[in-house]
Amino acid sequence: MSNLCVFSEIGKLKTVLLHEPNEELDNLTPKYLQELLFDDIPWLPLAKKEHQAFANAFREAGVNVVYLSDLVTEALDTGKKIKEEFIDEFILEANIKSDSLSTIVKNYLLSFKDTKEMVKKTMSGIKRSELKAYIPKNLSDCIGEYPFATDPMPNLYFTRDPFAVIGNGVSLNKMYSSVRSRETIFGKYIFKYHPKYKDTPLYFNRDSKANIEGGDILVLNKETIIVGVSQRTDPSAVEELAKNIFFKQNTTFKNVLAFTIPNHRTFMHLDTIFTQVDVDKFTIHKECYKTLKIFILTKNSTKDSITIKKESLPLEKVLERYIGRPITLIPCGGNDTVSADREQWSDGSNTICIAPGEVIAYERNYITNKMLEEYGIKVHTIQSSELSRGRGGPRCMSMPLEREEI
Repeated sequence: MSNLCVFSEIGKLKTVLLHEPNEELDNLTPKYLQELLFDDIPWLPLAKKEHQAFANAFREAGVNVVYLSDLVTEALDTGKKIKEEFIDEFILEANIKSDSLSTIVKNYLLSFKDTKEMVKKTMSGIKRSELKAYIPKNLSDCIGEYPFATDPMPNLYFTRDPFAVIGNGVSLNKMYSSVRSRETIFGKYIFKYHPKYKDTPLYFNRDSKANIEGGDILVLNKETIIVGVSQRTDPSAVEELAKNIFFKQNTTFKNVLAFTIPNHRTFMHLDTIFTQVDVDKFTIHKECYKTLKIFILTKNSTKDSITIKKESLPLEKVLERYIGRPITLIPCGGNDTVSADREQWSDGSNTICIAPGEVIAYERNYITNKMLEEYGIKVHTIQSSELSRGRGGPRCMSMPLEREEI
């Protein structure tokens, strides 16, 4: 039996996976912000405090909080060969051009007596200046001034994206950007070796050619999931996920709804414009509502193929069909265009449900939060002056592992 259970976006949350930002944020510099997918440099001490308050908001609601570095450590500590396997794969994917530097990095990581510290070092990035044995010998070592032997992974605190729990299984994702592709290696070792989570059914694998990220995946109920076709998720990946769920795994899912959203960093994932906050209520960014296209993917009963149909009904009517009750759409930022654009940018729509009608949201999105409360939603707010610099909200920063069924 799988220890994962997520059959909705709103069932009472029991266990959630987080990653507290660490030295990887201190390894951001203005020169490399764009390629590391950041618009600004968060101040780490305050980012950590904000994230700790986020974790405490879960704990105060009775949610068990687990951390990515702990799960990876527990997986690697199941065997010495497993740790070496991880290090070899990490180095291979770190794109180190020099054989001599690869050897030095491997010896450096093996020298850590504490596995968790080693794991955190792979996350934070390894500076060339940290490697005492490093002496430039090859031309590739000598040319350029890039300070890192392995790049930092500053986006790791957005645990939603590298893998997504769907029902009792997981989509181990192929990331859109090469700078984030290594993030999924941690999920690979958790779901392959961790005593609690090993042998988890994989509905998608990181070696796929098509990109998909967790911020585009929403679990509506036991029969239906929604996947955004976005800047970060290819339509072919949605088809691949649907076929795997329908034919390669034993699941209850019968429908995959593909929502197309603008291919733009402003709306990088579906959950930046659309999230569920109650059994019959969703947030929505009105600008994207106007251009949203919906396609229904279902299992073809006569052969191992899928049927794809474009939906002509508006969003709320489509949701009503699959949920079985009238739906209310709550506009992010209200009805004012300027407020809507501003609060969408700071993730006003990106809430995380801890129970039906109860969410965690960024305090800064006060117009959206007020509207949620007017619609009967209980809103727990957290400060986010530093966390929001990474362009992600509470849903982006959390991956539910277990929810109670509705």
